[in-house]
Amino acid sequence: MSKRDELISRYAEDLRTKCGMTPDMGLLTKVTIGCGPTIYNPDSAVVAASDRAELERVRTSFLIRKLGLPDGPQLMDAINAVIDTYGRSERSKYRAVIYYMLVKHFGREAVYG
Repeated sequence: MSKRDELISRYAEDLRTKCGMTPDMGLLTKVTIGCGPTIYNPDSAVVAASDRAELERVRTSFLIRKLGLPDGPQLMDAINAVIDTYGRSERSKYRAVIYYMLVKHFGREAVYG
């Protein structure tokens, strides 16, 4: 099993156990691949939910640029809702899991089609 496959399995387990979701493995794999090499770096593989600048990067780089969503307060509301689902007290909030949940939240699966 490759390192990426191991990470995807870990992300799927987080979605099942911590988020109460049944992951779409095809979409999760595509979102993970879309994260690029960031998934292999311990610092960039996770989202610091308490860091306002980090959440702004998720909003601008992922939601606006990658998913093509119009800017507005609904974007930060969605990020906060996803973080609440993951669990604010959860120390490691994997970027691929957060991105996957945001794709599902906004129904933007076609971006990875």
